Amino acid sequence: MLLELHVKNLALIKQADVELGEGLNILTGETGAGKSILIDSVSLALGRKASKEMIRSDAEYAYVELVFSVEEEQRAKLEALEVFPDEEGLLVISRRIMPNRSVSRINDETVTAARLRAVTGLLIDIHGQHEHQSLLHIARHLEILDIYAKSRVDGYKNKISELYKQYRGLKDALAKLSDDAESRRRETDFLRFELNEIENAALKNGEEETLAAALARLESGRQILAAISAVYEAADSSAVSCALGEVGTVAGLDESVAAIRDQLYDAEAVLNDIRHAARAYLDETEFDEEEMARIRERLDAIRSMEAKYGATVEAVQSAYEKKRQRLDELEHFDERRAKLEEEYGQVRGCLEKLCGQLSQARREAAGELADHIREALVDLNFLDVRFSMEFRRLTQIGPEGWDEAEFMISTNPGEPLRPLAAVASGGELSRIMLAIKTVLADSDAVPTLIFDEIDSGISGRTAQKVSEKLAIISRNHQVICITHLPQIAAMADCHYEIAKSVSQGKTATRIRALNETEMTDELARLLGGAEITDAVRQNAREMKKLAAEKKEKQLS
Repeated sequence: MLLELHVKNLALIKQADVELGEGLNILTGETGAGKSILIDSVSLALGRKASKEMIRSDAEYAYVELVFSVEEEQRAKLEALEVFPDEEGLLVISRRIMPNRSVSRINDETVTAARLRAVTGLLIDIHGQHEHQSLLHIARHLEILDIYAKSRVDGYKNKISELYKQYRGLKDALAKLSDDAESRRRETDFLRFELNEIENAALKNGEEETLAAALARLESGRQILAAISAVYEAADSSAVSCALGEVGTVAGLDESVAAIRDQLYDAEAVLNDIRHAARAYLDETEFDEEEMARIRERLDAIRSMEAKYGATVEAVQSAYEKKRQRLDELEHFDERRAKLEEEYGQVRGCLEKLCGQLSQARREAAGELADHIREALVDLNFLDVRFSMEFRRLTQIGPEGWDEAEFMISTNPGEPLRPLAAVASGGELSRIMLAIKTVLADSDAVPTLIFDEIDSGISGRTAQKVSEKLAIISRNHQVICITHLPQIAAMADCHYEIAKSVSQGKTATRIRALNETEMTDELARLLGGAEITDAVRQNAREMKKLAAEKKEKQLS
């Protein structure tokens, strides 16, 4: 249940801290006091789209915090979503709304809107002012039936959902099998060509890297040989030998010339050593132009295959396997289609059988549900009402079966049953939704229900009946209800006043819990309007006493 609500800087609310109780929590206040803001704040905490205009004009941000007490049933479901209440079973959900963004947290962990909705959907359900309009959508009717008959239909629905995935997969696979023989022949021929091309290439893992390294070595070797050949040519000592002969004839005539002769001897010896070394390197080293050409050709072939079929040899090999599998499918087209059709027929047969069983379970439950809703509607002042569900089979099986179900109603004697959307007014839809909520109260596992303006368009005896239904629901759920009718407010287990005041030029909405005396005074205000007399107060006390007796009688 929702234990606490904290709101700060949201619209007219500067700060509000509300501790909610078990049973029926009633919120009342003057028109325009900001009652709906409270429901809006809860909706925002649950993930509803936020606008920066919601932030109070004198504040930088708005903040909403909900504190839940989690029972064992909800704890297991929450833990399946990896959300863990503390040791006392408390769970805190908060949302900070800023001009440019908003942040939602569960127990201080930031969460996405989708995850937030998944979690809060287990804890609280808001029946807004216009939610009864959802009854105009036929799909909602089947959803309500399935909630009521949960224990009887969930097993079928789960099996159908799983089998439907297989059914759709087989149906899609059959749809992709083309009956165009010429198209299949062309694709088969092209696949064979591609597969032969890949096979003839005989690609090997790591071959490209090995060949690239070998090519690099060959190309560097050719550069070295060219350089050594240049050295060999440059180290020719014939000119030095000729000069040495000339200088040798005159060396005895001048000591300086003799020194030059000696240097020429040394230069000749050095050049001869260099030339011999270069010759030896050239003789010992071979360069194979054909090998280089072969490596280049192989690398070109590998890279051509990669350009056509994949960026790497592994990718080319993967493409080969896929093409081979596709060729196998084409070559065994008739056998594959026959096998798929057989499997599709078997799955469809099983699916139809399950859908039939689900439909039968729904139809049996629909009779019970319609009877219960009719009884609840009688209690809500639909005195001569008839109510039933009409089933139609959809042309296609879906993940939830083949049923389309619609609520049918007659509100006056002699009138035939007609679709709910064609008969009920807005006020009647609101009461019908309340009747449904009452019937589903035992089936609905959500612990907290919020009703916003459930009393719209009703008064008098009908209002009294609505209050009794809310009291019944509150026996198994925490109910939070905004109302302006004293008949409903009198049923409150906990009563809160929402009031608006002006201070220092700023309007603010405040919320406070009422004690027994204040609850009676608020009832008197709802009964008497502007002037509250002693008679009105006595009437309020009597109404509160009768409400207590009615609740006591419900429990007995």
